[in-house]
Amino acid sequence: MESTMMFREAKKLLSDMTDKLSDAELQRLLFEVAKERAESLPPAEGLRFLFALDADLYPVQGWLSVAYGGGLHTKHRHTRYHDFFVDRVRAGERVLDIGCGNGALSSDVAERSGAQVVGIDLSSENIATARSLHSHPRASYQVPDVLVHPLQGPFDVVILSNVLEHIEQRVEFLRRMVAAAVPARIVLRVPVFERDWRVPLKKELGIEYRLDPTHFTEYTLESFRDEMASADLEITHQEALWSEIWAEVRPSLTVSGTNGV
Repeated sequence: MESTMMFREAKKLLSDMTDKLSDAELQRLLFEVAKERAESLPPAEGLRFLFALDADLYPVQGWLSVAYGGGLHTKHRHTRYHDFFVDRVRAGERVLDIGCGNGALSSDVAERSGAQVVGIDLSSENIATARSLHSHPRASYQVPDVLVHPLQGPFDVVILSNVLEHIEQRVEFLRRMVAAAVPARIVLRVPVFERDWRVPLKKELGIEYRLDPTHFTEYTLESFRDEMASADLEITHQEALWSEIWAEVRPSLTVSGTNGV
């Protein structure tokens, strides 16, 4: 309790003292304070201190990017990742977008490819946003739990855009999804562990190294290849962009059954 009060008082004092500083002056002050503290610690502790600051700032950068983008994260246009999915869907195909989020990708695929898209997401709030902001005559949105409730196929294409890393039993999920959706191909993107030298260093230091603490994995090229093989999926296209694996895979075996997504 005493520590919390001291923190609040220190925060107010610092805020009062820095109100008249310009952004550049405040940036310099914060940098000098952080640098001085980090350099006063043993190297491992100094690194943990700086990495913790970086981790705290990352989500703030995210939501500010959404605000700056008018409600849509600027990564959608900077990475142009929609193009990867649109280019792999044909007019008239039936597409299942699992983990569709706010529906931006589902709507774009429907509009630009001429496909019929069903977007599903665990969050009813996301689905409400999708229906409100990204409605399209060829896109519909639902809220089934893909890990529990069956969703009837067939679908020509399944989209998994930054979804697999959030699932613990991924091979089982992929097998059940293929059995239910019966897709000819699956188009996906997943985060890469080997995106920066600081990632294995953070892991070595025993601190959070994932882009998102809800990730059960972040892939190496080898672990992605092995996981697809374990799920009886054949990689037909793969590239590495923006610290992610972007791939198209297809069932290597004919799978049928009623256990579904």
